[in-house]
Amino acid sequence: MSDIDAQRLAERIDTVLDILVAGDYHSAIHNLEILKAELLDTAKEDAASVSNKPKAPWEI
Repeated sequence: MSDIDAQRLAERIDTVLDILVAGDYHSAIHNLEILKAELLDTAKEDAASVSNKPKAPWEI
């Protein structure tokens, strides 16, 4: 499983909030879409690594 750096994630969310406060909604939405795509890729990688894990005999 990958480690999601909560501090880094919080910093990126703060950046998006700052952009929203500045009134640049298009950029804020774009940044959120990028963040969402990265998080979904991480989730897919985690799911793939779990599914590639050898199963125990009772799980077959």
